[in-house]
Amino acid sequence: MSSHSPSEPFPAAGTAHAHCALSVNLNKVATLRNTRHLGIPSLTRAATLCLQAGAQGITVHPRPDERHIRAGDVHELAELLKAWPGREYNIEGNPFHNLMGFVRAVRPQQVTFVPDAEGQFTSDHGWRFPQDAERLAPLVAQAQALGARVSLFMDADPAAMAAARAVGADRVELYTEPYAAAWGTPDQAAQLERYRAAAQAALDCGLGVNAGHDLNRDNLTEFLRVVPGVREVSIGHALMADALEMGYRTTVEAYLASIACAY
Repeated sequence: MSSHSPSEPFPAAGTAHAHCALSVNLNKVATLRNTRHLGIPSLTRAATLCLQAGAQGITVHPRPDERHIRAGDVHELAELLKAWPGREYNIEGNPFHNLMGFVRAVRPQQVTFVPDAEGQFTSDHGWRFPQDAERLAPLVAQAQALGARVSLFMDADPAAMAAARAVGADRVELYTEPYAAAWGTPDQAAQLERYRAAAQAALDCGLGVNAGHDLNRDNLTEFLRVVPGVREVSIGHALMADALEMGYRTTVEAYLASIACAY
């Protein structure tokens, strides 16, 4: 079993806020780099600047087609993070594709199982229960045996949380695009209630709660104010879009401030 537990506090890091950790997803940095053969922008440089600014973790989602994160990136970032004790490496992906090879090779602190098809544009749904339970359980156990905390990418369905726990998961990552899409509309309150109920159901059955997808500086604080027990948010697209205008340090500090405002 994993050495982690859902109740384990995320390690303090720099100016970190203990309530909720920020893990910076570097996929979009790799997307830009891959448009040329110059090696810029550098993923390790981006990770270093984000960590220096106080980010508590780095996330990557290496897809089989290497459209953004490449296998070499996964290993280089793992080596970099050895110099940052207390920060966490989160590798996302489909455990039935290429994810487990990376878990065995670099032993990240956390793996997030995502049910993406190989050519899928972006993550857009969570695991289904009971349909996925039997095949997920042994892979959850394998990842935990390698020392990783296992989080399952899930829709905000309170009824599914006990099933996620039953396959052995340590945490769930709530897929937040429906909330983000409803931000500023009449549906915002109803969506927030869905996520509040789902997070509470997860906590009630012993799961930790992560969240991610289209969270940004506008919608993050309110989400964390309403949704209980969120331990980590993984943010990439919006954060990198902000960083193009503001720079890595100012952007990471702004997201950490948004998190702090929720408490």
